[in-house]
Amino acid sequence: MYRLMVADVDSPSYFVATAAVKLGFFKKEGVDIEFVPEYGAKHGPEQLRDGAIHFFGGPAFAATRAFPAWKGAKLLCALAQHSYWFMGVRKDIEIARGDVKALKGLRISSSFAFPRTALRHMLVEAGLDMDHDEVRILQSLPVEAEWHSRDGVKAIQENYADGFWGNGMRLALAEKAGLAKVHLDLRRGDGPPGARSYNFAALTTTDALIEKEPEVAAAAVRAIVATQKALQADPSLAKKVGDELFPGDEADLMPTLVSRDAPFYDATITPEAVDGLNTFAMANGLIEQPLAYEQIVRFSPHWKG
Repeated sequence: MYRLMVADVDSPSYFVATAAVKLGFFKKEGVDIEFVPEYGAKHGPEQLRDGAIHFFGGPAFAATRAFPAWKGAKLLCALAQHSYWFMGVRKDIEIARGDVKALKGLRISSSFAFPRTALRHMLVEAGLDMDHDEVRILQSLPVEAEWHSRDGVKAIQENYADGFWGNGMRLALAEKAGLAKVHLDLRRGDGPPGARSYNFAALTTTDALIEKEPEVAAAAVRAIVATQKALQADPSLAKKVGDELFPGDEADLMPTLVSRDAPFYDATITPEAVDGLNTFAMANGLIEQPLAYEQIVRFSPHWKG
């Protein structure tokens, strides 16, 4: 029995990996697999390193936390293309969408697990002086719900922050509550030049699994591709998965969010995507020098090994 975990269960960013298990696409490929419904941003890469899980769906750079410079781990495929983080701001703040410098003086709530790295990098790239707190990044508040996307709503409701940064579910919940509006959507071109190339959602596994069971790694990629196609054809399938894992507003919203992101469902990891990932990883001290494509990726359609 194999085990798969994602960084955040109710995030649409990693939902393809979740759905690949829950809708039976791994099983169709002959892989007996279990979905681990835990907050993978907390310890997913470490569990992958320690052998407690076999696949991790999360940020493309996530593995470097437990596998320095990706040594011992590889990206198998993309769950979707491009950087997928959003910023929402309080609805009554007069600010032009996409104006990053206009965030000066505001408080932004963010998870410190993975998203904060990209948030700080983006603000610096936009010319804000983060060493002097021109924007204050605050650790997101704990929430009573089992999953974490409601922390954006809580940050606004309690006047803890003026905005929040994170996955698309955070923004959708805050918009539905009438509390926030979208300010940045990196995937669709907001932010400083190159921001959409910082990162992408990826399926990661270990070199050990690839070497010992290459057929399982290849089957995992086929399962992801089949899931992407199924969700593109019928986003309502997302409700079935959501009702099982996170019933309520999140489950109701997931088909809409999947439909919105479906044009970006492509498992290919391009050389250009790796170039962007290298640039981001070097700027944030995750690697010391650019790595070759094959040092980061295996089983993508562009893999030549």
